Amino acid sequence: MNDLLTFTSIAEFKSHRAKLTSRVGLVPTMGALHAGHASLIQQCAEKNDVTIVTIYVNPTQFNNADDLNKYPKTFEADLELAQKAGAQIILAPTYEEIYPDGYTYKVTESEFSKTLCGSHRPGHFDGVLTIVLKLLQITDADTAYFGEKDFQQFKLIEKMSSAFFLKTKIKSCSTLREADGLAMSSRNVRLTAPGREKAPLIYKALTTAPTAAKARQILENENIQVEYLEDHDRRRFVAAFIDQVRLIDNVKI
Repeated sequence: MNDLLTFTSIAEFKSHRAKLTSRVGLVPTMGALHAGHASLIQQCAEKNDVTIVTIYVNPTQFNNADDLNKYPKTFEADLELAQKAGAQIILAPTYEEIYPDGYTYKVTESEFSKTLCGSHRPGHFDGVLTIVLKLLQITDADTAYFGEKDFQQFKLIEKMSSAFFLKTKIKSCSTLREADGLAMSSRNVRLTAPGREKAPLIYKALTTAPTAAKARQILENENIQVEYLEDHDRRRFVAAFIDQVRLIDNVKI
């Protein structure tokens, strides 16, 4: 297994980064890593000489303080998983390191970010785009890897990278699912046993219902609270609550 270098100081990381001359890949994460993250790291490691994983629970993308407080933090286990999957470098900065300006400067997208998740989570994508832009600038990666479970996020990051003429190529990777179809997510660990049993209905409804309205009806009939369920550009998107845990998913249609 490769050695793992861990940095909390951005200055120390950049000093090390300046010595790397080979192809560098990046997997940005908020920790609580699972097999879905491992798949991203493995794909990154296969295509790059150096794989960097960032671990940072970004407070600026949470519009709900309770949601932020409940976000699982499993740093030591994250390091082990990342290393086994092929990461060589971990960057885990503090808030003071990543937001020296106190988040007075931010990135705002004015169209797609206002739909779907953005229409229900004010400021969420400002936080996402701002942190990702910072991480892309800091790591100077050739390619960055994002899961398609957060497809709206991926498209916004891809278009931001293009809009700001960034060198980093933004690559999407297929959603990894449990055997019963549930999209892998760090939030899944917060489900109760009955909630976890019910959760695969989300994917089933997305893939079997003839229309978005019918899919919503299927979920609501099972007492699953649907935040949105919509079709856009040949893709079906959903956000729903089980056990007060917000789960998102999307599939091609």
